[in-house]
Amino acid sequence: QLQLVESGGGPVQAGGSLRLSCTASASSSIYTRNCIAWFREAPGKGREGVAAIDIIRGDLAYADAVTGRFTMSADDAKGTVYLQMNALQPEDTGTYTCAARASSACSGPYWAAERVYGYWGHGTQVTVSA
Repeated sequence: QLQLVESGGGPVQAGGSLRLSCTASASSSIYTRNCIAWFREAPGKGREGVAAIDIIRGDLAYADAVTGRFTMSADDAKGTVYLQMNALQPEDTGTYTCAARASSACSGPYWAAERVYGYWGHGTQVTVSA
């Protein structure tokens, strides 16, 4: 059973940066599912896909709202996936959650569809103040 754990959230001023981490619990490996994605949910809004990575092939996908500001990467040695968030804006505020699935098309047209992910973390809060 894959259990995901997020960290790195917190308060930040607009224009600042944060790096979120997603790793597996001690009893599992993040590499049991090759597609890892970050989703976020703001108060009063639905959950939206932010970015996804194929941790085996390195394929990436980003939401238009974060392209050029956010970078997703994977550290094989640490078994950890990161989301580097730069130039943060108040509209980036939300709970960021990582999710995992197995797929040969991690960055394909369904990368941001919640229903295709079977494993979820509990989320980390990001609050961007103006």
